Amino acid sequence: MDSRRDTLKIIGAIGTTCAFPFGADELYGQHAHVPTDAKVADSAPYKPKFLSEGEFAVISRVADLIIPKTDTPGAVEAGVPAYIDSVAAANDRHHGVLRAGLRWLESKKFLKRSEAAQIALLTPLSEAVDKNRVKTPPQRFFLVVKNMTADGYYTSRIGLVRELGYKGNTVLSRFPVCEHPEHQG
Repeated sequence: MDSRRDTLKIIGAIGTTCAFPFGADELYGQHAHVPTDAKVADSAPYKPKFLSEGEFAVISRVADLIIPKTDTPGAVEAGVPAYIDSVAAANDRHHGVLRAGLRWLESKKFLKRSEAAQIALLTPLSEAVDKNRVKTPPQRFFLVVKNMTADGYYTSRIGLVRELGYKGNTVLSRFPVCEHPEHQG
């Protein structure tokens, strides 16, 4: 893949529906008190609370396909798999959906497939989600994981600060203007 945008076109646009059962002050990224350039590998390995080690590996791979590492860290580097596990541990309404989807992916030997085959398997699920035609357990699984991936990534320090360039509680001397030609009056 040449860029994160190319991969997201294949997997589909990230949803905007929040899946987390937390208030704004409890979001994962707001508790990641590490410098934005810290490496996740420097910390102790995450021990899943809800998912098994095998399920955690599958969730990690799916999240990595949704938001891969490019010139900025991807979902795995941002701690999204741990976020998904934490959300699932805190909210049992996700248990059945996640386990059904994980069983389906296991039946398809998801982790043993090539990246192209993994994307081919997930693309119809993503298309159903994007068209709001979610009917099957695998589609419901992908809807939940896709939304949690976006939630976890864009509330992490990596997603919020490094990817989006959020500066935090900063006083602006003026508000920047959109400079894209299609938005000029």
